[in-house]
Amino acid sequence: MPEEPDAEQHEPVVLSVVIPMFNEEEVLPALVSRLRPVLTGLGVAHEVVAVDDGSIDRTAELLAAFRLGWPELRVVALRRNSGHQAALTAGLDRAAGAYVVSLDADLQDPPEKIPEMLRLARGQGLDIVYGVRADRSSDSGFKRWSAGVYYRLMRRLAGPSVLAQAGDFRLLSRAAVDALKALPDQQRVYRLLVPWLGFPSGSVTYERAPRKAGRTKYPLGRMIRLAVDSVTGFSAAPLRIATWLGAGAFVVCLGLLVYTLTAFALGRTVPGWTSLFTGIVFIGAVQLICVGLLGEYVGRIYTAVQNRPTYFVRDDTAASAPAEAGSDADPAGPRVPLPRG
Repeated sequence: MPEEPDAEQHEPVVLSVVIPMFNEEEVLPALVSRLRPVLTGLGVAHEVVAVDDGSIDRTAELLAAFRLGWPELRVVALRRNSGHQAALTAGLDRAAGAYVVSLDADLQDPPEKIPEMLRLARGQGLDIVYGVRADRSSDSGFKRWSAGVYYRLMRRLAGPSVLAQAGDFRLLSRAAVDALKALPDQQRVYRLLVPWLGFPSGSVTYERAPRKAGRTKYPLGRMIRLAVDSVTGFSAAPLRIATWLGAGAFVVCLGLLVYTLTAFALGRTVPGWTSLFTGIVFIGAVQLICVGLLGEYVGRIYTAVQNRPTYFVRDDTAASAPAEAGSDADPAGPRVPLPRG
């Protein structure tokens, strides 16, 4: 006799929505009230993977309360605050959907665009659909200016595949997610890694809204850190800049030497010449810049050699969550194979 289907077998998840969260208690009710009807209206099996990135407010408590009445909500709690990109990595590592959307909790990126992203990916066979900010008038002038500088720089360093004004609001196919999971990068910047894959892609545009509630999790310091990680992770250009700075300093020093010898021959030298001090300061500054640039790359090598996980999971509410890299069942976290030599 043919075997009867397993009554406990669940329908395959079509869409996963990954949301990194850190101290988002103020915006969570608004997020749930907008996101849940959007996903329900899709009519496909879905899950919401909320990654609590070590919040110290009532975020975890509210997530537990919402989960009582929302079975599709899955909470992945990290043991400590690991950063936005690491929390996003944790969500992508555990998302089960054939398509995965990454979304921030602040509602600046509208969840109402998710159905359009899914239709575009399915209709045109795309692996990536970017959410592109067509209007950023809700951001401050400095934020718009700094974002413009960042994307222009990244397009020059990483290539034209990096879309201007495309952040971390995007849809990925299972093939794209698996490709990202296979990469050995530890300090990940997904807005550069995803275009680098070269998978078929499209985009949807939207108007960026003001943050619904709470405070930004990307102050100036973190924006600078993101820019540094982006540059050093995708280009050796800063090292070449250091080389050119050294060459320029050498040319300037030759000019100063000629000028000094000429002045000496004409008897115009005086004790404590100001140009000597200026030259020393200039050379010292160039050397420090070059050492700092080298330090950034050496630091990345050091981090890779240490092979420490980017996050640790304290709890995953999925009833049958598999033991994955970075979980308590695998405390060593993601491992990067090192070359033998």
